[in-house]
Amino acid sequence: MLIVALLLAAQPAHVPELPKDIPADARRFSLILMGNLVGQEAHWTTPDGRLHVFQQYNDRGRGPKTYSTFTLRDGLPVAEETEGNDYMKDPVRETFSLRDGVASWKSKAEQGEKKVRGPAFYVALYGLDFPFLSRALLLHGGRLPLLPEGEARIEKVLSRGSATLYAVTGIDFEPDYIWLDDKNQLYALASTWLSELPEGSEGRLQELLDAQQEARKKRTREQARRLARRPAGTLVIHDVTVFDAENAAAQPHHDVVIEGNRIISVIPTQPPPAGAEIVDGRGKTLIPGLWDMHAHVQPIDGLLNLAAGVTTVRDLANDVDDLLARKKRIEAGEELGTRIVMAGFMDGPGPYQGPNKVLVSSEKEGRDWVAKYASMGMVQIKMYSSLKPELVAPIAEEAHRRGLRVSGHVPAFMTASDAVRAGYDEIQHLNFLLLNFMPDVKDTRTPARFLEPAKRTADLDLASSQVSEFIALLKDRHTALDLTLNIFESMMLDRPGQLDARLAPVASRLPVQIRRGLYAGFMPVPEGMDGRYKASWKRSLELVHLFWQSGIPIEAGTDGTAGFCLHRELELDAAAGIPPAQVLQLATYGAARIMGLNKDLGLIRPGKLADLVLIDGDPLADISAVRKTALTIKDGVIYRPADLYREVGVAP
Repeated sequence: MLIVALLLAAQPAHVPELPKDIPADARRFSLILMGNLVGQEAHWTTPDGRLHVFQQYNDRGRGPKTYSTFTLRDGLPVAEETEGNDYMKDPVRETFSLRDGVASWKSKAEQGEKKVRGPAFYVALYGLDFPFLSRALLLHGGRLPLLPEGEARIEKVLSRGSATLYAVTGIDFEPDYIWLDDKNQLYALASTWLSELPEGSEGRLQELLDAQQEARKKRTREQARRLARRPAGTLVIHDVTVFDAENAAAQPHHDVVIEGNRIISVIPTQPPPAGAEIVDGRGKTLIPGLWDMHAHVQPIDGLLNLAAGVTTVRDLANDVDDLLARKKRIEAGEELGTRIVMAGFMDGPGPYQGPNKVLVSSEKEGRDWVAKYASMGMVQIKMYSSLKPELVAPIAEEAHRRGLRVSGHVPAFMTASDAVRAGYDEIQHLNFLLLNFMPDVKDTRTPARFLEPAKRTADLDLASSQVSEFIALLKDRHTALDLTLNIFESMMLDRPGQLDARLAPVASRLPVQIRRGLYAGFMPVPEGMDGRYKASWKRSLELVHLFWQSGIPIEAGTDGTAGFCLHRELELDAAAGIPPAQVLQLATYGAARIMGLNKDLGLIRPGKLADLVLIDGDPLADISAVRKTALTIKDGVIYRPADLYREVGVAP
């Protein structure tokens, strides 16, 4: 972990300056994104008793800037107001009031009112009220009803000097942790992603993270004990339709026999052996474990992925120390999670640099980091938007020399065609493929990489020489495409007040506070551009179909909420005209083959590892049946999705 206090003195140019209107006596906090100072937060109270919170940070040109004002009575909000812009720079205004027992709230995502009897706490969508909620919970006996719905609870976890760690449940899929000082005011929010500490205390971040991680480890060990079960002997999936992923075909009425963590036989249905544990497969389909080829593994991902039938993920950028430790715990059975295939991430320094510690400015640095990543067990190098174009080819050459794959965002001032010629084995994200046909959009470090494809893809001529020549290049170089369609569906189609398209099918099952956030919209849509964005999305899917029809390998990756977004990604592949059987193939055997792991994974065959998913339905007829996961088996261990979902507050 970097000692962020050293960064404060330098004040890098990409850290926004604190506005002049922040009082000199405000409590000031540093915002730290994966070890890098990126912004500030300030808290102060005005003579009228109102509490004020300001926050801003810069994450690759994105990031919020908001002013929030709170009026509290007995620690509970009776009035709130937040103004500014959200993470994607869209204007936000949120208000809340409690008058004569009636609570009213309004934002771009929602509007409502409710009669309130007794203490309750309104949870803001855009305001920064989590420290006040934590304090109110302590004032009111440890639990409170939430507005608009739900209930929160708080539990003391441990102390470190004058800072005490608490766990708050009822907001997210798992407990949210917060450090409070001896006055029960915010001291820190510690995370391997975005953290917050008082100015001058940044050097304590690793200490707090370590203590917090120990608390999490205790919880995850207990979850693993309760929710994972290895059969005592032979396991038989009886009379099931087996999906042959190599040939994209169904084999009805088969038995799959498992011993330990390996498949022993796949045979036509017959009387099971005596003493075997039997799983009834009638009316169900057995597929190989699903892959998510674009993940950034977070603590909650293991449960959500296993519940959704995802047994392997490829992590494409993370805190390396945290990821390696998590992978080790999963393999030791101390934490629930998928198999993890790792990529090493690198970017160049600058105002839009990726949230990562590895910033490369020279060929030697790039080659040295490839060597370091290879020694850590990484199997791929992912390059990012601020890397100098002239460094791509030598880094790719070094990676290939060591047997590593090469992929990434297309660095600014390059096109996707340039990146492929320089050595990319695959390209992450649909938008970089679309930008290949917009060469005038040169600085793709900025939000232009999202906005211009949304505005202009509608005009793309799929029969043009530009498109055919690009496809020919991809075929010639055997380039794979990690499209993350679910992200761009959301960017182009989501609107404030409407459900996020990615999670709409499961929204009613999610914890209420997560469900509320699904109405926030994603990317600002300029006036008069609604139809253009929708037309661009339609043309994008037509291009995806053309890629697939041309024989270019398509990967199923999400870069989104674990499990649920993989299901949506498969539905979008089918919406692009890929038959369901081929969609399942690319998300199982296709992924294992691309990553060179098809010797053990991706097929239901004797001798393969027992990574299997039992689907209650026929996903070859309707790909959406993958949402009906009846049972997940990873490495011979059985997981029941209903139990996993219940653990994270999701209705089965």
